[in-house]
Amino acid sequence: MKVFRTHRKQLIEWLFEQSQNVYTKLFKNHEAWGISRKELLTYPTSSFGRHLGEFLNKNGFELIAKVERHDAYHTLTGYGTKVEDEIALQCLCFGNGKRSLYLYGAMILGILILPDYYTYYYQSYRIGNRSNPFHQFNYKHLLHVNIDDFRDAIFSKAQRNSLIIN
Repeated sequence: MKVFRTHRKQLIEWLFEQSQNVYTKLFKNHEAWGISRKELLTYPTSSFGRHLGEFLNKNGFELIAKVERHDAYHTLTGYGTKVEDEIALQCLCFGNGKRSLYLYGAMILGILILPDYYTYYYQSYRIGNRSNPFHQFNYKHLLHVNIDDFRDAIFSKAQRNSLIIN
C-alpha cells in the first residue's frame, strides 16, 4: 500500500509541474515581484520577508514569478512542501475564501488521488474557514511586517498551535 501511495504522490507532483507553467502563462497577468531569495534574507530577522527567504532557502527554491503568493502562504501558515501539505494548503486557502481554477484542480485531484489524508485536508479547510481572511493580501507590501504580529492578526492561538507555527 505504501508503494502505491508513493506512486500516487509522484503522479500529483508530475501534474503540479506540468500545470504550473501553463497556469502562470494563461491566468497570471500581473507583474512579478522581482525579488530574489538572497534579497529576502537581508530583511530584518522578525519580518515576514526574512521568514519567506528562509523558507525558500531551506527548500532550495527561488520565488516563482507571478505566483510568489503561494510561497507566502507556506510561510504564513507553516505548511511544508510534501504533496499532502500542498493539497492541505489549498484546502486551507479554499476555506479562507480563495477561489481559482488552479486551486479547484489541485484540491479535487489531490483529494481523489490521495484520500488517505482526508482528515488532514478537512482540518486544514476548517482552520482556513475559521481564521481571518488572508488570501487577498498583496504580500509584497507586507514583507517588512513582523511575522508574529501578522500571524496573530490572522490565526487564533489554537489555530497557530494546529498549524505548528508558534
